[in-house]
Amino acid sequence: MKSGALTSVKLPADWSVETILPIDFQGKELMLEAHAYQGESEEEQILVLIHREPGAVNGSAPTPVVRVHSGCVTGDIFHSLRCDCYQQLQAALKIITEVPYGAIVYVPYHEGRGIGLFKKIQAYALQDQGFDTVEANIEVGAPIDSRDYALTARVLRDLGMQEIKLLSNNPAKEQALKQNGVRVAERLPLVSAPNKFNQRYLETKRARMAHKL
Repeated sequence: MKSGALTSVKLPADWSVETILPIDFQGKELMLEAHAYQGESEEEQILVLIHREPGAVNGSAPTPVVRVHSGCVTGDIFHSLRCDCYQQLQAALKIITEVPYGAIVYVPYHEGRGIGLFKKIQAYALQDQGFDTVEANIEVGAPIDSRDYALTARVLRDLGMQEIKLLSNNPAKEQALKQNGVRVAERLPLVSAPNKFNQRYLETKRARMAHKL
């Protein structure tokens, strides 16, 4: 992929579109493939950013390293210290652009483990009162984790990524992808250092949701 070259290509299927996205990352200009997908409902939209070195093409490509990242307005955009989302996204970008073939599957409608931004902030307010993240979700009438990975798996298969190396600390995410037909050759850890604002949150993910932290 030549630096500075911008092309947009409409794919045959009406549920996807492709372009080239130049991004500034850690002082470097990166040119990434950007694939956007539309699910059956309006809110089900997914963005996939792909880095591949010359020669890493379908048919001869190595197993891609993939981060399936739930959208987090507070973390990804405003760098909230109450979660580890921003740190994980930045670490994933670094990893996928240093391997021959890597991708970030960004799922905006998975905000708050699928409960949405408003209920997530409601849950945060309850956490201020002493609830942990699991208890707070239950208190606001939301599932502990309502994320569905059917569309994500369909997107990965459409991109020729039937087998991946998954960047995740969450065994449940690995299992969900497998159940939806994606082979996970390996799960790679993506652990960030805790801070005084998210230490209990991370401990709850480890103790109550089986995250490998």
